[in-house]
Amino acid sequence: MDGDRELGLAATKLRPPASPTRLVQRSRLGRLLDDGVARPVALLLVSAPAGSGKSTLVAAWALDRARPVAWLQVEEGDSDPASFWSTLVAAIGRCRPDIAAVVGPLAVGSQGDDRVVVPAIVNAVTDDGEPLLVVIDDYHLIDNASVHRGMERLIDLCPTQLTFIIATRVDPPFRLGRMRVRNRITEIRAEHLRFATDEATVLLGSAGRSLSPQRLDDLCSRTEGWAAGLVLAGLSLELATDPDQFVDDFRGDDQLVASYLSDELLDTMGSGDRQRLLETAVLDHLTGPLIDALTGSMNGTRWLGDIANRNQLIVRLDSTGEWFRYHHLLRDLLLLEAQRSIPERLPELHARAADWFESGGDLHRAVVHRFAADDIPKAIALMRFVGPDLLGRGQIRKLRSFLEQAGPAATTDTACALGWGWCEYLSSQYAAAERWLGIALEVAPPTFDPLVAAPLRINLALGAGDVATALASARLATAAGDLWQRPAELATAVGAAYTWAGMRTEAVKALAVAISRSQTEQRLTANVLALIYSAINHVEHGNKDAAHTAAVEAVATAESFGLANYHGVAPAFAIRSRTATDPDSARFDANHALRLARRATTDLGLAYVLTTCGDTLLDLGDEVGASLLIEARDRIDRCVDPGIAGRYLARSESRHHVQTRSAKSRASPANQLTERELAVLRFLPTKLSQRDISTELYVSLNTVKTHCTAIFRKLEVSDRKSAVQAARDRHLL
Repeated sequence: MDGDRELGLAATKLRPPASPTRLVQRSRLGRLLDDGVARPVALLLVSAPAGSGKSTLVAAWALDRARPVAWLQVEEGDSDPASFWSTLVAAIGRCRPDIAAVVGPLAVGSQGDDRVVVPAIVNAVTDDGEPLLVVIDDYHLIDNASVHRGMERLIDLCPTQLTFIIATRVDPPFRLGRMRVRNRITEIRAEHLRFATDEATVLLGSAGRSLSPQRLDDLCSRTEGWAAGLVLAGLSLELATDPDQFVDDFRGDDQLVASYLSDELLDTMGSGDRQRLLETAVLDHLTGPLIDALTGSMNGTRWLGDIANRNQLIVRLDSTGEWFRYHHLLRDLLLLEAQRSIPERLPELHARAADWFESGGDLHRAVVHRFAADDIPKAIALMRFVGPDLLGRGQIRKLRSFLEQAGPAATTDTACALGWGWCEYLSSQYAAAERWLGIALEVAPPTFDPLVAAPLRINLALGAGDVATALASARLATAAGDLWQRPAELATAVGAAYTWAGMRTEAVKALAVAISRSQTEQRLTANVLALIYSAINHVEHGNKDAAHTAAVEAVATAESFGLANYHGVAPAFAIRSRTATDPDSARFDANHALRLARRATTDLGLAYVLTTCGDTLLDLGDEVGASLLIEARDRIDRCVDPGIAGRYLARSESRHHVQTRSAKSRASPANQLTERELAVLRFLPTKLSQRDISTELYVSLNTVKTHCTAIFRKLEVSDRKSAVQAARDRHLL
């Protein structure tokens, strides 16, 4: 087994299944599809219950077309927006690689934000100009409202050369009435898919030839032309001693079929075939070596090919006969029977499937089977690899689903606890993220590398406006001396801490690593943030031209990655505004930066954007800027240690005369702080009050107050937070 296994299986999601052995040419339905494409309509909806022949119809039609058709086979788990849109773009990429090259990074970088991906697809298809057909099969497995919203909007905005074909058991929650009125939809439903007598004859094959035309009409009537009912009837007819009596008894409704499967089909099979069908029902995809691994057989490939030739409900997924799946209806019924007859074996079967996928490197499918086997320890062990990968792909919903399946055991594993911490952090639940970080460190084994948790720790500290805590973690990471070998997120977080602390040299070094590593690892968000912190560094140290260039690059990169609407990009727009030469452009960027920044729930970044935009607008003669500085002061005052953001605000307040408190008189600074003043200074970046500091230093409260007054005077500042940043600038902290 090798890595090609995963690649081959993944590709089956992006191509139509192979035609069944007895393919019924349904030209009347093909004409409906052809007419919908020719009109053109934006959506061809094939909506009918399970077993109606939807997938077979659309796949056969797609394979007969002269032009390639983009195909997406939806699976359980594809409801994660990042997963759905990334896979849809990959499907389109098989026909239009240039479109995928442009839109693919947007789907990942935006974490599947339909507001980003949908217009990008529309624009790319429009620019391409060539006709494009996209099939989405089994769309009923999607249960995410944002995906539904995005698909409806995509259909609504479809250029004339783009047509979607959606096959589903139930109607998607689109405004179908509106589409009908606007002539944007063609519908194929259960009544269209019913097999006529001549079509049923082909579907039944040799079994159908044992019946008279009248008996064939009766069978079609009893099954109401339902494809799955006819297929099951054909399997039984091959064994029936009295075909006419069988037709009289067979109704063909799905409730009967459920009992028929267990009472007739499975019971008439050889014990080996029956057992193997039930054992492999735990698989959503089938291939010979996997069947052998599950059942202990030696002929899985030959058995699978033979049974697929005999049974239309075994679907070929490729032209080479390597991968198959059970028809969804058949698999549902097999699983029910397996749960009834071999329930004690199901965990073992899932465990064997997990072993097989894990040995081939397909850890995502392996972890699904580990959880299904209720083997939580091994599932958690896999999550140490799967979790970071899902985070990198932006598939937060899928990560949450796995962590929820881990249950209370997630509190005993550092990797799972960190995964929960990131999920909560990215959902702006900072208190919950802080709690999970604490759990992760509490249960960490002695061999745990604390720098693994450093990116989350730094981001949480900066989110709380606590630059001192973030800086302490950043210094530990730098001291380790291996930032180049670490994930891009660590270098980005370290660069952020040094940036907010005003430590330019250290920040530049860390951000250079972050930019390089994020590009190599395709960590899109980390790459954009590293560019933004570079821009902040330049503007903070008076390099206006370099700051403008860096801000422009950061915005362009964010737009190419689908992150232009991410609130973390607001500082780049604010700096581009601050360094612009055109007043109209400056106003536009300032207002856009403010709109983005107000989506954030943290004080430090918002205060910086408020200050930058307020400073810019006041320079442009817009008095709204003063209110922004006042709002920024409110935010800064909530921060434990705002770093350069607090200093920048103080400068802006002074320059525009909008300070909310009177400046204290300052005497000429002394050459240096005394030893006792330095001792007090080291506590100022912490959350300790002056009384707490006096306790720590074993001195009176008045002594601490006196030292603080001297510190403020010597550093030429008027408050504690400004003193901290001034001390950093003088390398005293």
